[in-house]
Amino acid sequence: MAEPVANERALELPHLNHAPLTAVPSQFLNLTNDFEFAGWGTISKVILTPDDLSHGKDTWCNYHSQQVLGRFEASALAANDILGGVVFAISGVYSPISLLVAALSLFLWRPIMEELGSALPISGAPYTYILNASTKSVALVGAALLLLDFAATAVTSAATAMSYLAGELAIPFPVYVGTLLVFVLFTAVSLAGLKESARIASGVLSFHLLTMITLVICSIVTWVSLGPSQLKANWAVGRAETPMGVLRHIFNGGCVSMLGLTGFECAPAYAAKMRPGSYPSVLRNLHWSALVFNTTISLLVLALVPLDAESQGNVLSMLADKVAGRWLRTWVAIDAVVVLCAGVLTGVLSACELLCELSHDRVLPRTFRAPLPLHRIAIYASTGANLTIISEIFSVAWLAVMMLFPISLVLLRFSRPRLPRVSRCSFTVIIGATVVSAVVLAGNIGINPVIAGYLAILRWVYWTYDQIPLLHEWKLIRGWGTGLISLMRRLKRQEVCILVNTDEINYLFNMILYVRQNEETSHLKIVYFSVGMVLPELEANAKILDEAFPEITIDLVLVEEQFTPQNVAALAHQLNTPTSLMFMSCPGPSFPYSVAEFGTRIVSI
Repeated sequence: MAEPVANERALELPHLNHAPLTAVPSQFLNLTNDFEFAGWGTISKVILTPDDLSHGKDTWCNYHSQQVLGRFEASALAANDILGGVVFAISGVYSPISLLVAALSLFLWRPIMEELGSALPISGAPYTYILNASTKSVALVGAALLLLDFAATAVTSAATAMSYLAGELAIPFPVYVGTLLVFVLFTAVSLAGLKESARIASGVLSFHLLTMITLVICSIVTWVSLGPSQLKANWAVGRAETPMGVLRHIFNGGCVSMLGLTGFECAPAYAAKMRPGSYPSVLRNLHWSALVFNTTISLLVLALVPLDAESQGNVLSMLADKVAGRWLRTWVAIDAVVVLCAGVLTGVLSACELLCELSHDRVLPRTFRAPLPLHRIAIYASTGANLTIISEIFSVAWLAVMMLFPISLVLLRFSRPRLPRVSRCSFTVIIGATVVSAVVLAGNIGINPVIAGYLAILRWVYWTYDQIPLLHEWKLIRGWGTGLISLMRRLKRQEVCILVNTDEINYLFNMILYVRQNEETSHLKIVYFSVGMVLPELEANAKILDEAFPEITIDLVLVEEQFTPQNVAALAHQLNTPTSLMFMSCPGPSFPYSVAEFGTRIVSI
């Protein structure tokens, strides 16, 4: 009885004269739902041509050629941000203790990051960690936090640099104008490429280390000659009267001192560009630089600079002026501005790596593979160019991102336990890092409580248009139904491949279900690399699944080659499908290749 009703409805709407293509009821009562049927799939055998194989080999070689950053260069990109953090992390007589406690907390994160990096040495982390261990929607939450953190990194560094410069000399323009000029300058530097940017960062870090060593030596000599009188005076003025007061000051200072560690979370974002085996050393270098330099500098400031002067800003310049005179103050001021500007480079490059990954995953358009940090300018303007507000946003964003690392590792161990990895950390460390990040996040909010896809939209527009039949008769919008269907089909035209090694239907069903829930596509290819070996049930099961998912055309592609990174890249070239839209199951410990070499996504255990 349903067919006459459909025909009668079609007579009322002659411009949409379509009969249902499936027996599944539609949510659209007045319009056609034929766009929900993607068509029947096919079975084909693919032979990779010499051109495809050559392209695959070039892609594989290009992946390895991008691993250009040595230990010092990779460390420099993030270390400038970390070592520049001491400029705005010194506050009160307990700041050396607070900075020490904050730096010691990184002993929890280092083994977590090392295990994640050895399992998935992919750029754009921790977004890419969550994407390979959970659903795309969960990963996008992480990506949003990462972009906010990278933007806040660049904004805070640029604004602090210009505020520091304005405190040393009279600049002929407002601070916010200088901040925007810093954005433009270091955007141009970042567009020169990661390797060239790393060289610039290495030069800045070398200059900064020389400056800090000179300042530390001069300060120690002055402290020895003057004695502990200034330290005692500062202690008498700033100390708390009760043990609870001491703990509160240290805790609040520790929450604020976490800002001095920003940059540590940026290193995983470009881990795929580091030379093999250098990632753990980079994390170690970043950790010990924060532990030694930031704590030592804060102690020397407390011992030689009056406490009331510390709140006036530019404390490092004051320290340099007292221990060596004007020449060292000028040197330190120049160094502080330069290293803070290099922190902008850290945020820009980390954001570029993430935006590139989001573009490969079809979250953002292809144009975002050449990103500009305009969103940072928007964040700066939205805060009224207020450095305090920016810092508060920064602290919350950074802590939220740091919490993503232990969460990512828990998801990875639970859903991808077979994934090979070089190092493993204890579950106690994971729990400890999660608790610490949650407590410090709550502490920052307690200090200032004020802190506290396209296709779905198109379907809602189409559904609204469907529910109001009167709209179908208006000449102006009468053709909207056909236009919306055409647009939805165009958005879902991109093919997605699942790389399989079995013909078990439950395994195939779960992988297709993942695609349907996480990707906007109407065309899926089941790809099996076979060399003289045929899975007896694969063709039959592919046909069954093609009927089970009418909204997706499911093809079966048999490739007569070995399953290697080069051959996967060659197939991607022939099918014109990026490897980022090719999904595979989790490899085991005996798998001879790294997941990063394939460029694919892991979507099942």
